[in-house]
Amino acid sequence: MDHATLVGIDLGKHSFHLHGQDQNGKAVFRKKLGRKQLVEFFATHAACTVVMEACAGSHHMARKLATFGHEVKLISPQFVRPFVKSNKNDFVDAEAICEAASRPAMRFVTPKTESQQTLSILHRVRESMVRDRTRTINQMHGFLLEFGVSLPVGRTGIVRLPELLTLHALPPRLIAVLERLHEHFKYLQEQIGEIDCELARQLADDDTGQRLMSIPGIGPITASVLAAEMGDGKQYGCGRDFAASVGLVPRQYSTGGRSNLLGISRRGDKHLRYLLVLCARAYMQRLEKQTGRLAEWVRTMLTRRHSNVVACALANKLARTAWAIVARHTTFNAEFSGLTR
Repeated sequence: MDHATLVGIDLGKHSFHLHGQDQNGKAVFRKKLGRKQLVEFFATHAACTVVMEACAGSHHMARKLATFGHEVKLISPQFVRPFVKSNKNDFVDAEAICEAASRPAMRFVTPKTESQQTLSILHRVRESMVRDRTRTINQMHGFLLEFGVSLPVGRTGIVRLPELLTLHALPPRLIAVLERLHEHFKYLQEQIGEIDCELARQLADDDTGQRLMSIPGIGPITASVLAAEMGDGKQYGCGRDFAASVGLVPRQYSTGGRSNLLGISRRGDKHLRYLLVLCARAYMQRLEKQTGRLAEWVRTMLTRRHSNVVACALANKLARTAWAIVARHTTFNAEFSGLTR
């Protein structure tokens, strides 16, 4: 019964729904298994192709099943949705995963290693803390402004908050709240600093990250994120594919032979896209000090287009350059804005 060559798994937290097909695409079994049962099932099953949606827990499960000799593939959920037949349930989802995986032109997601996942989690924790720090700063600014106290913009005034509180007659309860927020701000500042130091240590031992930092405008944080997300870069056919996966290429709505390009698609990892745009803006702010073909290209673009458009175009170029450096094991040549081996 279980001569399946292709198995689709609809992942869950505690239960997993399996749909198995033979080489002719005929369904041979449907199973609902727990996490432990799933591992035991594939440990004794003949080697086959296992397909899952790229979602929470999929990368760990892919690594686990690959140790049993199975070929594991991950598909983006947006590519599975069109294959769901009418009413939706877990077994139908597993069948749709098999249908999507059987398409010859289907694109798959490369499973991440443990180190890549850990580094990605570290960046997400840092991003969350940065947002919390900004929220705390804004709260302190707002509470003080309610009582007529205006501080300098940013973290400058917040760092000296205990000194400033002694200069104004404020209610004791408000001072207690502000001191509590200030302690929280200092805690977040310390934690973010520790994470930055840890990322810097990891990046110092990573050859890929060091080569990515040779790109103008890209710093340690962005280089670390790129190294974690791209891996070896082999899952992308070219630099444009990587830029498209980040959402930095125009959306296309063409018909009847007439090409119509819209704004950037904004697909993929929004945090990575945000960092690349920030890198582009940082490069543009120091444009008068930049030399080479890339700087000339940016100056020419600024004479024709708005700076926001140029920033997105430059972020697109940085993403393509980053892919080329990772996939071809090269470094950035600032003089010629090219790649050297």
